[in-house]
Amino acid sequence: MKSIDETVLAGYNAGIERNRLRTGIGILEWERSKEILLEHLPQPPAVIYDIGGAYGEYAWWLASLGYEVHLFDLSETNICMSAELASEYPGITLAAAEVCDARRVPRPDRSADAILLMGPLYSITEYDERILAIQESHRLLKKDGLLFSAALTPYSILIPRIVTYHMDDEIRSTQLDQPAVLSAIRRALSDGCWENPGRSLTKGLGSSHLHTARALREELSQGGFRTASVHGVMGGAWLAPNLDALLEKETGKALLLETIRMLDQHEEIIGLSGHLLAVSKKL
Repeated sequence: MKSIDETVLAGYNAGIERNRLRTGIGILEWERSKEILLEHLPQPPAVIYDIGGAYGEYAWWLASLGYEVHLFDLSETNICMSAELASEYPGITLAAAEVCDARRVPRPDRSADAILLMGPLYSITEYDERILAIQESHRLLKKDGLLFSAALTPYSILIPRIVTYHMDDEIRSTQLDQPAVLSAIRRALSDGCWENPGRSLTKGLGSSHLHTARALREELSQGGFRTASVHGVMGGAWLAPNLDALLEKETGKALLLETIRMLDQHEEIIGLSGHLLAVSKKL
């Protein structure tokens, strides 16, 4: 089992996940992902493993609904930060919060009703190692158990840079006009490999693997999950001008979420979403 790229772990240990789902495009990811989870999850009390769950935004929310939730993450910082959320959920506890690698989870075979794999598939850069993580989730799930796998698309690197690019010298973007950035984007579009030429450009995203919907399905199949529905979690809403201002108003947020639902699962445009969520069943 190979080590996770140091740039990835360093970013998480620096606390980049703190409040990520509470601002900007993170709000869209949070709200739409919750909808998808509730559409598919069995009724509580069921056992859920949140593997690579950062500091536990989904874990604590699911625990508050009555699920038995075990939180696992490779970053000690994330696991320590998870305790901060306890004050937002009085009387609620997690069944566990442990430092753990997604490829080797200390739980018995067929012990989970559902698994969230919301970070490992883009954090693990090597194909064989990602398959190990998927196979580990397959081992842990009961028959008919559900796997929720998140992925980032290669278009999530390029499209926002097109939208925000300016030629005005006073406000000129320092992204698309950098040869190293364009070269890295070309490779990501070609084979999914993202080697960050300047971390500030992607707010902490280190070396990563980016998936198309087709590639995500293929990897899940290779790991033992023969069928998967793939959702475009953010549709085109994440590219809206003045997104923060729109999200501050309930009417604006509701309309953006409705546009996401309208585009969801349309194969022709699903890659427009910077974030994908696949739902698979263990047969």
